[in-house]
Amino acid sequence: MSGMRPTGRLHLGHYFGVLINWVRFQTEYESYFSIVDWHALTTKYQDTSQIKANIHEIALDWLAAGIDPEVSTIYVQSGIPEIAELHLLLSMITQQNWVEREPTLKDMVRMLAADEEEAREKATYGLLGYPVLMSADILTFKGELVPVGKDQESHLEFARGLARKFNHLYGVDFFPECRPEFTSTPLLKGIDGSKMGKSANNAINLADTDADTTKQVMKMITDRTRIAKSDPGHVDQCEVPWPMYQIFGSDITEQVRTECESAQIGCVDCKKRLAGKMNDYLRPLRERREKFASDPKKVEQILEYGNKKARETAKKTLAEVRDIMGLHNWKND
Repeated sequence: MSGMRPTGRLHLGHYFGVLINWVRFQTEYESYFSIVDWHALTTKYQDTSQIKANIHEIALDWLAAGIDPEVSTIYVQSGIPEIAELHLLLSMITQQNWVEREPTLKDMVRMLAADEEEAREKATYGLLGYPVLMSADILTFKGELVPVGKDQESHLEFARGLARKFNHLYGVDFFPECRPEFTSTPLLKGIDGSKMGKSANNAINLADTDADTTKQVMKMITDRTRIAKSDPGHVDQCEVPWPMYQIFGSDITEQVRTECESAQIGCVDCKKRLAGKMNDYLRPLRERREKFASDPKKVEQILEYGNKKARETAKKTLAEVRDIMGLHNWKND
């Protein structure tokens, strides 16, 4: 089980950091992939105007990347009210200091404002409960393998701790302790050399055109010590293009190294070649995206179908949780 917040179109960091594992695992495991729109509200509650549109955009990116709705269950978090109830029940056994010291949550709070006092004013009850809600996302489907980005590792440790506490409190072996799975490229640099991110304006989106991609590639930071085209380059000091060649041009890396370090090619021409390699790689994905984008009703049907499938599993889990906790299963009467 895994998910993503609908906060905008996905970029290459999402693809190589998470999505390629989703595609690989979907034929090996029963897979649930959630567009977690409640999580988007934890930091975007003041402006929700784009959430519906972003849900559609993320669905398109997932389908383009190769997530098969006939194999995997693709659903929207808010379409599964059982997750909210499990979140409530789990919050009853979660100690306050557990969420307050969760490192990823601290980072999210700091991103809300310039200083600590303002951050405290903007941090909501919902944001404080983010780790518990994420745990409910996973535990609703008894997720054992959670392919996520490296930045979510602490959240998974939180979910494991909560599963252990539930099992210990009620003397059961009900919830599995999930484990993360990272790709071979857990962190991808943006064009400026820092981590690729939506808000950093340094990303290449999956939905970008060939021209957009080329434009971004041409802005990439290269070897800062190389001043003139005639100067020998140093690929190990080439901040962004060289790591990208490992992904998109692995068949010519030795050629690139030789040409760069002997000054046979300048950075401009080298980046143009990289842009071509990247566009060749991404073209089939973008063609699939365009096909799905041309039929928005089909995408909506995929999500509705996924919600129905996910609810069947969620209802079963919640009924068992109520029994374990000594609650009445009113909805089953």
